[in-house]
Amino acid sequence: MSYEPTNYLDNSIMKAEEYLKRVKPVADESRWKPKYHVSAPANWLSDPNGFSAYKGDYHLFYQHHPYAPEWGNMFWGHMKSNDLVRWEHLPVALAPDQEYDKDGCFSGSAIEKDGKLYLLYTGNVWTGSDWSQELLQVQCAAVSEDGITFTKLEQNPLIDVAPEGNIHPYHFRDPKIWQQGHQYYMVLGSRSQDDRGQVLLYKSSDLLDWEFVNVLAQGDERLGFMWECPDLFELNHQHVLIISPEGMQPEGDFYHNKSQSGYLIGHFDEMQGSFKHHDFHLLDYGFNFYAPQTVLDRQGRRVMIGWMSLWDGDKPEEAHQWAGAMTIPRMLTLKGEQLYSTPLPEMESLRKERVSHTNITLDQEQALDGVRGNSIELELAVQAEANSVFGLKIGCSADSSEETLLTFNGPEGKFILDRTHSGEGVGGIRKAPVHLQDGRLFLRIFIDNSCIEIFINDGEQVMSARFYPGENSDGIVFFGDGSAVLEKLNKWEMDSCWL
Repeated sequence: MSYEPTNYLDNSIMKAEEYLKRVKPVADESRWKPKYHVSAPANWLSDPNGFSAYKGDYHLFYQHHPYAPEWGNMFWGHMKSNDLVRWEHLPVALAPDQEYDKDGCFSGSAIEKDGKLYLLYTGNVWTGSDWSQELLQVQCAAVSEDGITFTKLEQNPLIDVAPEGNIHPYHFRDPKIWQQGHQYYMVLGSRSQDDRGQVLLYKSSDLLDWEFVNVLAQGDERLGFMWECPDLFELNHQHVLIISPEGMQPEGDFYHNKSQSGYLIGHFDEMQGSFKHHDFHLLDYGFNFYAPQTVLDRQGRRVMIGWMSLWDGDKPEEAHQWAGAMTIPRMLTLKGEQLYSTPLPEMESLRKERVSHTNITLDQEQALDGVRGNSIELELAVQAEANSVFGLKIGCSADSSEETLLTFNGPEGKFILDRTHSGEGVGGIRKAPVHLQDGRLFLRIFIDNSCIEIFINDGEQVMSARFYPGENSDGIVFFGDGSAVLEKLNKWEMDSCWL
C-alpha cells in the first residue's frame, strides 16, 4: 500500500520522503542490510519511539535523519505491523520545523486517547556550540486521527522548563507515558545538578497539562551521569524501570560499551511518586543494544524492541547510505528478581526451510551439512560438563580469515562473543555470566546479514551485536574439547519481515 504525506509546514516531510526514495535503492543493494530486522528505508535510524497499539496495528517510530546515514537533525521515522513481525514503512511522522524543536524531534512515546494517537516527544534547540551544556529541551505533543498524518499541538511546548531542585535545567528528555486508571503518567530521563542519572515523574488528567510529582529514582556515581529513555511498567505484580545510563565505567567484564541499557526491579508508589528498587542489571550483554522501548500487546504480553547499534565505533553500512537496525521483538517475563527476554513466538512464522542434526560430539572443528547462511535462525541444545569449552563460529570465510566466535567457557562460567576477526568494523569481546541448566546449554541465534542476537538458556541472558562479514563469509563451524554433545540443532532460512 502507498501512503502520501500531506499538509505539512514547509513540505518538510514531503521533501524528506522524496530524498529517501532517491537513495533507498542504494541502501537496498547493501549486502549488510538486514532481511528480518527492521531498518529505515535509507539513512540514519536510532532509538525506537512511540511503540504503541492503535486501531488494530502496532506502530513503531524511530529517531531518523533522512538526509544522511549519520546522526543529525532528528525526524521521526515510522512503520507499522499487525503482528509485530511483518512490517511496512509509513511516511515520516515528525519533522523539526518549529522554533521549539528546530534542532531535533528527540525521543518519546505514544498513546491512544479518544480514538486519536498522541505522540509525546522532546523538542531540542541548541543554544550554543557546547552541545553537552548549551541546549534547551522541552516536551511536546502531536496528534493523529489516522495514525499516519500528525499535527503538532498549538499548546506546545506542554512542559517548557525542568523542575526546580537538584535537576539539570536543560537535560530532561525522552517522555514515556501510560495510563493508570483515570490518570496519565510520564517518566522523563534526567540528570542531577551533581551529574547523577535520574528519572522524573509527571502526572496529568488530560495529556495536556502536566504536573511534576517527584524525582522517581536516582542513581549513585556507579550508574552514570544521565539516564535516557526510561520505561516503567508492571510485570508479575512488581514494577520494572528500564533505563539507559550514560557514563557508567567498566566493572570487570561488564559495562564496556559507551552507553548501557538495563533495568531496576522494585515497587512504584504513585501516591508518593517513589520507586524503591533493587540493583541494576543489564538487559543485553553484547555490543549493540540501547534505548529500548516496550508495549503491552493485544495478548497482554510486555514486548520490547531496542536500537541495535551504539554511539561508539564505525558503522561500515554508512558507505551504503544507511545506518542502524532494531532488534527483533522480545517478550519480557519476570522470574524472581531477574528479567528474561525471549524471541516473540510469532517470529517462528518467518521460518522457511529447516535442516536438522542430532547427537554430534563437539570435538575439534567441524561443519555440518546444510548449516550455513547469512539470514538464518539456529536452535541448539548441548549436553556438556560444567568445565566444558565449546561453541561455534559464524560468518566464516573459506580461508578462515573471517569469523565471529561464540564460546561457552565452563571454567569461567561465561558465554563469550568475540568479533575480533568478524570482518569490517570495530572488533572486541563481550562476556555474559552463564551456567549450564541441568547439564545443558540452550541457544537460539538469529543471524541477519550484519545483525546477530543470541538468546541463552531460554532468555536468561541475551547478547546482541552488529558485525560486517565479507560477501562470501557465510560459513558456520562447530567446535569443542570432546566433552560436549550437540543433542539437537535446527537451522532455518528466514523470510523477509517486509510486507
